[in-house]
Amino acid sequence: TRTPDPPESRTASAIFSGFRALGLYSNHLPHVVRYHQKHRKFYIVTAVGKCFHTYNVQKLGIVSVSNALSEDIACLAADKMLVFVAHGRIVHAFARNKEIVHTYVGHEADVHLLLPFGDHVISVDHNNAVIIWHVQSEEGYLHMTFDKVTFEVSAVMHPSTYLNKILFGSNQGSLQLWNIKSSKLLYTFTGWGSGVTVLQQTPAVDVVGVGLASGQIVIHNIKYDESLMKFQQDWGPITAISFRTDGHPVMAAGSPIGHIGLWDLEEKKLIAQMRDAHSTAVAGLTFVHAEPLLITNGADNAIRVWIFDSPGGGGRLLHCRLGHSAPPTKILFYGQNGQQVLSAGQDGTLQCFSTVHERFNKSLGHGSINKKKSKRKGLKYDTMKLPAITTFAAESARQSDWDGIIACHRGYLIATTWNYQKTSMGAHKLEPARFDKNRALNAVDISSCGNFAVIALSSGHIDVYNMQSGIHRGQYGVDKAHHGPVRGVAIDGLNQLTISVGADKLIKLWKFKSKELVHTHSLCVSPAASKLHRDSGMLAIALDDFTLNIMDLETRRIVRKFSGHRGQINDMTFSPDGRWLITAAMDCTIRTWDLPSGSLVDCFLVDAAAVSLTVSPTGDFLASVHVDSLGIYLWSNKTLYSMVSLRPLPLDFEPTVVMLPGTCPVQDVTDEDMDQTSDEMIEYVSLEQLDEHLVTLSLMPDSRWKNLLNLDLIKKRNKPKEPPRVPSTAPFFIPTIPGLMPQFAVPKDQSSKVVDLGVLAQKSDFYLQLEDAWLTNNYAGPLGLLKGMGPSAIDTELRGLAPDVGGTLEIMQAFLRMITNMLDSKRDFDLAQAYLALFLKLHLRLISQEPELMEESSKVSQKLEEIWTEMETLFNQSLCLLAYTKSALL
Repeated sequence: TRTPDPPESRTASAIFSGFRALGLYSNHLPHVVRYHQKHRKFYIVTAVGKCFHTYNVQKLGIVSVSNALSEDIACLAADKMLVFVAHGRIVHAFARNKEIVHTYVGHEADVHLLLPFGDHVISVDHNNAVIIWHVQSEEGYLHMTFDKVTFEVSAVMHPSTYLNKILFGSNQGSLQLWNIKSSKLLYTFTGWGSGVTVLQQTPAVDVVGVGLASGQIVIHNIKYDESLMKFQQDWGPITAISFRTDGHPVMAAGSPIGHIGLWDLEEKKLIAQMRDAHSTAVAGLTFVHAEPLLITNGADNAIRVWIFDSPGGGGRLLHCRLGHSAPPTKILFYGQNGQQVLSAGQDGTLQCFSTVHERFNKSLGHGSINKKKSKRKGLKYDTMKLPAITTFAAESARQSDWDGIIACHRGYLIATTWNYQKTSMGAHKLEPARFDKNRALNAVDISSCGNFAVIALSSGHIDVYNMQSGIHRGQYGVDKAHHGPVRGVAIDGLNQLTISVGADKLIKLWKFKSKELVHTHSLCVSPAASKLHRDSGMLAIALDDFTLNIMDLETRRIVRKFSGHRGQINDMTFSPDGRWLITAAMDCTIRTWDLPSGSLVDCFLVDAAAVSLTVSPTGDFLASVHVDSLGIYLWSNKTLYSMVSLRPLPLDFEPTVVMLPGTCPVQDVTDEDMDQTSDEMIEYVSLEQLDEHLVTLSLMPDSRWKNLLNLDLIKKRNKPKEPPRVPSTAPFFIPTIPGLMPQFAVPKDQSSKVVDLGVLAQKSDFYLQLEDAWLTNNYAGPLGLLKGMGPSAIDTELRGLAPDVGGTLEIMQAFLRMITNMLDSKRDFDLAQAYLALFLKLHLRLISQEPELMEESSKVSQKLEEIWTEMETLFNQSLCLLAYTKSALL
């Protein structure tokens, strides 16, 4: 077996392993719609960072997540069998929406266009080189290079029924039709004076929809080089075009500002506008074949399915998958089951993501000063909307009765309440009567009962509100709680204390109800943030010098100090049992500190610094959000399902980068990794006796020694009603001798009736071992034999020591010395008591008549009394200390 690796060689996390990402659905790349002929269903493929997701169109349920690439996906395309992905200069083909089966290498610049074409795939790079690959052989069938000055390829498509023909569009505005089999240019279209952004086949043969950078859409017949109709959109370049195929001659066109225009091709006019379909550019839109469904996606991390069933001609939202369109800033597990994560983002929304299934996701919406006015104006032109949430607190105890979430907004003086069950903003906006322009909200907390909220201000004020009525219930301090900004505030689990941490280097403990100051603790450095674990009463304070202090609210002392971070500490969270403190800082590390041992037990690096952390109430997941990342990343706690040995890490420990969950391949956990984890466990074998001064019990079952004194009564109760019958024939199974250790019985000649007196006079093994021990003074042998016997055998052996049944006085004296030896070594204390009690019960009369035995018995009695007096003293000391501790805490 391999020897365990020293802790210095461990670089990845020993506690956390990447599980998956929540809230990631789409980016700036257009989606791809595929039809599965066997399932007879349509599927959507969207790119998300280094992998792509596959959803079904029916309910937008996720079907699969691909293995990750080394870089972000730059281009996406698909045919009936494979999904083609480009990153950098390499093109990959994925099978089963998951694993790479083909790789195409040969480009000298980054690829930005892909087009599957029968048994071939066409790729275009930024050097204007076009390579046509054979899918199966991975060989370049044809290499073409265009002059960037005259024809820079910007779009590519295959016109229906045009065998071996490919149509290229350029940024200069012209189009070229090529036969890729003969490598000949068939025709050049002069264009319309603007760069081509989109080429899309219409339901009619020979007719192509051309989207231009000027916002113009041209429906062009490429057979006769005639423009059939032109449309103009005023929202910038055309980003995507799609045509309905369910009997309605309608074309949809996307724009860079999120609007979608719907055009009637028969009447040649605009029939509807879908404004703000996305908050960013419409990356892709596709009408589902022969169905009134339009699928759209955008860089705002949203996939939407619109249905056209209303008389106005516009689309109605049918299904959607939404995440944050701007990076989240604060996350918190909500409830006690550890299945919901509340997340506030820079996009101004508060959302809830489920760790179980995406259908349980909720969006609590965007904060607004006046919801009625906001609904009338619409989100895009809403001047009443609130800025992004900077921090919030949540409590689910009274969520059915009133609001359970309170939030602070960036640069806004009023705290808002939110309702999880109604998935909307709450009824109250909390602001004290006094008015001070030089303040902003810094921290909030909700009591564990859900009735009260505490709000801390940058002006040093701390106010208490009732969550049900929104009424102001007082403030801490005569004028201010702190002289300077309040960096953290918390309420303990029993509503007894309010703890505030200020930039004036003070930690103050207030009585929650009477607002009286009961304790002040001074820090050497200004604090940056604080976090309270209510169950254990431990308060973690992050200081401006990147160190951590842990304060015990029971003793009101700093009990731990940690240093090691090399950047500002962004967030802290405790494990549910309060044993670990997990911190994230701008040095891109996530560290786990063990409070009982006061040491760093785990540390790993991530690509982007984590801005917020939270641990589920069940302890199975750590969730994190990172700089410039839209997702919430879940890390599973390996200590719950495997053996992990946590040893303190050295001060010079240098971790390596761990990939974020959901962006790493599924097969990242191998058998070798599991073996390495299990090998790191320190195999500890407990000693038989920890110390020779300690009284040690035998750890044998109670049935071996507790019933020795009551053996007569047990035998009387278990006496059979009739004698056992001798079998007439030989038994099928070989008979065994009764006892704790099974032994086969020696076969005897059943025909002989003569009694063998030699057998009766034979000495037992225990007797012989005791005789040897009398001479050598080593009683381990006879004691080992007694340990392996049952109560009946022990009783028989001790009876056989008496002179009237074949024993001697010396043997009885040897047995007493064996008991003295056991008491001296302080081992098997319970067995010594039981064996001595049975011996005295059987031979007490004989011992009282023999001076040698009386002398040996008095030695045993003296030794026994000495040890028991010592033990009794220790027992009394422990009981006294325990009683004092109980009364002192109360």
